[in-house]
Amino acid sequence: MGYTRRQFINAAMTEIGIADYDFDITAEQYQTAARRLDSMLLEWNARGLRLGMNTAASIDGTQLDVDVGLPDIANEAVIMNLAIKIAPSFGKQVMPDTKQGAKMALNTVMARFAEPIPMQLGQNTPLGAGNKPWRYGNPFVRPPVEYIDPNTDSTFGIETT
Repeated sequence: MGYTRRQFINAAMTEIGIADYDFDITAEQYQTAARRLDSMLLEWNARGLRLGMNTAASIDGTQLDVDVGLPDIANEAVIMNLAIKIAPSFGKQVMPDTKQGAKMALNTVMARFAEPIPMQLGQNTPLGAGNKPWRYGNPFVRPPVEYIDPNTDSTFGIETT
């Protein structure tokens, strides 16, 4: 079983020095942190890091106790990067060790899960020396049969504009 939003938020708050037994965290603060968590994960998705976030949990920030659906290898990266995102709203400074750990954990996750953004070659790109014009009639890349739509994201089922 994976982490819920509340568990991610509590771990991130602990990372910046806000323990839930010392500070009374309001529901509004949880909602703000949940929105920051969602926006961070959607940003990672836009950059090509497909982690398979639970879309039912991402519709609104009210579902704090629903499993986010991330693989366990991503937990440290999410916790540390969320701590960096929410620290200013609590008036806290992020320790250099947290910043360094967040970068290392995100690099590890990126190396494991990042998918290249699909692209196609332009029609003016030469085919190369082995493709002579008398064989195919055109020494350049032929137009693609299927076009890639960059405005859709099949992982989350949303369209970007």
